[in-house]
Amino acid sequence: MKQDVLQIKNNAALIDIPAIGLRLQERIGPDSTGALATLIETTDQPGFGPPQHRHEIETEVFHVLQGRYLFEIDGKQTIVSEGETIVANQGTTHRFINIDDQASRMLVLITPGWDATRFFLKLSDVMANGLPDPAALKAFGDQWSIEFVGPPLSRPAALSSAAA
Repeated sequence: MKQDVLQIKNNAALIDIPAIGLRLQERIGPDSTGALATLIETTDQPGFGPPQHRHEIETEVFHVLQGRYLFEIDGKQTIVSEGETIVANQGTTHRFINIDDQASRMLVLITPGWDATRFFLKLSDVMANGLPDPAALKAFGDQWSIEFVGPPLSRPAALSSAAA
């Protein structure tokens, strides 16, 4: 089964990476901002999120549109719900997981901007079977000045969509 599906809808690529429960669309590309920022919209399936990582160059601003996430930034965990925003500054280690019982959505502002479509299409190859070999993930990250430093978060058993 092909892991990434690229469709053009409203001039923006939709990228599906089922192995990691992610659907992504670049809303504003770096060409539109002089590479100052990129805006993406993500849809994350329940229980999914990225491995712990650190951006050497970028800051990410996460604004939750729907659902709830557990974020961990530099070891501090915070639940972020619909309408709330959290920032992972350049150099911080971070990861998150969708803790809702249904798909959750976010807008992610990345600054400075970079080619999110290219990044996530290449990531779909690396993550095709879920978590890849650490050496393959490191080699991929090195190309983007992103260091992968740990596994994704696990959903804490005590959290459910009914808890607030």
